[in-house]
Amino acid sequence: VEMAWHEELTEATGVPIYFAERSSPWQRGANENFNGLARQYFPKGTNLALHSSKHVDHVVLELNDRPRKTLGYDTPSERFNAERDTPEVNPR
Repeated sequence: VEMAWHEELTEATGVPIYFAERSSPWQRGANENFNGLARQYFPKGTNLALHSSKHVDHVVLELNDRPRKTLGYDTPSERFNAERDTPEVNPR
């Protein structure tokens, strides 16, 4: 349901949308990698409602400040900030 407008999104952004096949985790590498990192804090099946917002926020900050091999050992925060701070070459 959340991707019902994928064609419009692709048209508006120029970014093609790819849907991985069910039961094919190798097609969702970044997602599966994040799940593994998150499970270090919250084992599979954990009810997140049992954790305080403060604790979840702490985990989010830790994960976003953790260097990733796939990012050339940059952190997700560094990459996000660099992208956010880069001026658009061809504004729409």
